[in-house]
Amino acid sequence: MKILKYLLSAAVSLVVLNVWFFRFNQSTLYRGGDATNMVEEFAVYGLSETMVYIIGGLKVFAALGLLIGFFKEKTIIPSSGLMALLMLGAIYMHFRVADEAIKYLPAGLMFVFSALLFFIQIRTSIPKE
Repeated sequence: MKILKYLLSAAVSLVVLNVWFFRFNQSTLYRGGDATNMVEEFAVYGLSETMVYIIGGLKVFAALGLLIGFFKEKTIIPSSGLMALLMLGAIYMHFRVADEAIKYLPAGLMFVFSALLFFIQIRTSIPKE
């Protein structure tokens, strides 16, 4: 279970950090609508540029919390919970603008991984009697 927890933490945090730091201004198959960068994608969803940086900051914060979780496990539950909520929001935005299914894939996987990590951490942090 511990190895799975580390794999999920690494996968989610590295994917999210990659998107927000290295692919921010790049076109990808997964961008909403016909957007070619992150600011355009948020505009497709009807969100302002300010929201780009608020949501991005929260995602980066949660991703860093997952990495810190390798050393301080107390950060895993809030970080994975926040990430799962943010990814649920991303899925909703893709749905709202009627994106094709492939565009849901990264947010869907990150949601599943984050939620699984959240529940694994809760289960393993309950003291055994």
